[in-house]
Order: sequence, then structure tokens, then C-alpha cells
Amino acid sequence: MTVLILTAPEDLTTDMVVQHFGNVRVVRLDPAGFPGRVELSTTWAADNVTGRIDDGSRSVDLPSIQSVWVRRPGRPGLQDVEQAAWVAHESEHALYGALRAIPGVRWMNHPDAQAAARYKITQLATARTAGFAVPETLVTNCPEDAERFSKDGPAVIKAVSGRQPFDPPMALPTSIVPPDADFASVATAPTCFQRRVDKVADLRVTVIGETQFWARIEAEQDWRFDDATPPWQPAPEPSSLAPKVSSFMRAYGLTYGAFDFAVDRAGESWFLECNPSGQFGFVELDTGQPIAQHIAAWLSRRT
Repeated sequence: MTVLILTAPEDLTTDMVVQHFGNVRVVRLDPAGFPGRVELSTTWAADNVTGRIDDGSRSVDLPSIQSVWVRRPGRPGLQDVEQAAWVAHESEHALYGALRAIPGVRWMNHPDAQAAARYKITQLATARTAGFAVPETLVTNCPEDAERFSKDGPAVIKAVSGRQPFDPPMALPTSIVPPDADFASVATAPTCFQRRVDKVADLRVTVIGETQFWARIEAEQDWRFDDATPPWQPAPEPSSLAPKVSSFMRAYGLTYGAFDFAVDRAGESWFLECNPSGQFGFVELDTGQPIAQHIAAWLSRRT
């Protein structure tokens, strides 16, 4: 049986997981190479799916795939110059359609769950339903509404989608809205404003199946862009938050998720987001938590 990993070549974090598979066959593939460098042939007949995927150096029979890790894949078909949009659309349907048709495949995460969980605004509603504390949030392209929201209390500005559409995607820092901010540019694109949490720390929980790894970092600013922040430390699983995390995961049908919380001075943990393909390498390196090992174990397990 085979574990298929869909991710970009520069995704070094995947290497941390691959070393834990032991005797399980692993095929790593970047969908961005299809249909150029990657070949796909699949046949569906008499209730059976047959076929193969071949990238020139490795080949995998579709029926042998027991699990698929949708890590950080490129989009199929984008390398085509003529009618690129049409080729990309056809390629995506061909590749993921073939993989979806394989009976009994375990997904981390299923493409439908992955896509649904990408909508950050919907996440906030799901988080409230799960019982999390969620900061007041405004998404708008109206400068007047943005200015009014920011005057009502301290606010931060962040991307609506959480990522820039580059290859590879770039992270955007969460920035404090200054008192003299000019909101005119809000009219050019939807912008997310959120009530600022007067935080003292961040919590990150990495979820693999039913297992949760909690970590904490003492940081008052965005830790991703502050070289002075201390390393992440393992944190005890909070009995008040862990069931809500599980509820959130079930709501989307996720098997992997990386949650971020801001802890305020009163000890309240505020939900910020869940990234269905969030990074975990930096947490494991700082804390020693066996996250990569658990991912490999989950993908290797037979149903």
C-alpha cells in the first residue's frame, strides 16, 4: 500500500514526516507538474478504479493508495500557456476526481473539508458555535465603516483569506491600526479589522485525528515577525478548550488542523483561526513534541 503526499518541492517540513514511515511506501508528488511532468491514466469500469500516476521517476497504481496527505500542493495545469485557465480547471478535476474515486482512501484533509475551512469569516461563526471566545470582527471595503470600527476600540488589520496568492504563498503580519490611519485604501479591496486582544501569549494546538499537541509562546506582538520572542514551550491540554477544538474539527470534517489563540491578561483564550494545512515544524523543533511521527502514524494506519 502507498501513502501519497501532495505538496510543493520546497516544502521542507514534509521531510520531517517522511522519515517516520518506516517500511510504508511513500510517493511525494506536486500537482503543479500535471499535466506537464506528471502523467495520469485512470479507468472506471465494473465498479473498479484502475490507473496510475507517474512523474517520470516514480509510478503509483491508484488502487494501491491507502491515504492522501494534501499538504501544500501546487495547482494542476498552471504551467500551460495557451488556454491556461481551462487546462487548469480540467486538470484539477481529472487529478482530484481520480483520487476521490478510490474506495477507502483516508484523507488529511479531504479536499472538500480543506476548501470549506479556508474561509476565515465562516471559521469565526463555526468557532462561536463550538464555544470559543471570538474577537469582534469587521470585513469591509467601506472606508467609513472601517474608521468607525477602529474608533470604537483598539483594532488590528489582517488579510481576509490569511494568505497572499503567490507561489509559494507569503504570510502577512497582523498589524495594529494606528490612531492617524487613512482608511481610503480600504475601498480598493475587502479588508479585515478585528478588535485587538491585549495579549500576553499565544497558544498553538496542532491536531492529528483525535490527538492534540498544545504549545505556548510568551508574545505581545505577532510572534512570526518578532526575532526577540522566546521559543515555544509545551503546554498542558486545557480542559475548557480541548473539547471545543474537537467540535470545530468535526464541524468541518478535518483530520489535521493548526489552531491559533491569543491569551489576554485575564487568562482568556481568544480564537484567531484554524489553518487546515498549517505549519508544525517550528513547534516540534522548539518543544520536542512528536507531531511528525503522529502524522506518519495516522497516514500509515489502515481503516
